[in-house]
Amino acid sequence: MSRIGKSPIPIPEKVNITLDGLAVTVKGPKGELKRTLPDGVTISQVDNTIVVAPSNDKRRSRERHGLCRTLVANMVEGVSHGFSKKLEIVGVGNRAQVKGKTLIVSAGYSHPVEVVPPEGITFAVENNTNVTVSGTDKELVGNEAAKIRAIRPPEPYKGKGIKYAGERILRKAGKSGKK
Repeated sequence: MSRIGKSPIPIPEKVNITLDGLAVTVKGPKGELKRTLPDGVTISQVDNTIVVAPSNDKRRSRERHGLCRTLVANMVEGVSHGFSKKLEIVGVGNRAQVKGKTLIVSAGYSHPVEVVPPEGITFAVENNTNVTVSGTDKELVGNEAAKIRAIRPPEPYKGKGIKYAGERILRKAGKSGKK
């Protein structure tokens, strides 16, 4: 049995959870999330907690036990507190700005790159070089941050590009000149 899957998920105040078979709907102060869990698990509400258990002893059920518990826990965390990822833009002339909801990134190309956020995601920019992606769905926040980073990934020689805050870039030595 999964160690992660065994632990119950506490339901904070102001969060409402609706269970309909494997369909889970979580409503909270930050919004509403819906997800259908894969087969092989059973989900139930006991007092003020959610319990996820494998439906049988087969390998597939045991594999999905911890995954489903984590998915539901992330939904509860997202609607109560929200998630955010921070990115840093490094390099001369590289910057970002927000126009309306759209993020416009100037990353050394001949044209600025526009990123339109999906429903539930917001962008914030500080000092033209620090971008914050925030929202209620952890998966969506991570995917949007990865798309922004993919515009200009950091290069190993000078470290220029877009990187996650706190990310360590492995550096390479440049060419050595003849003596």
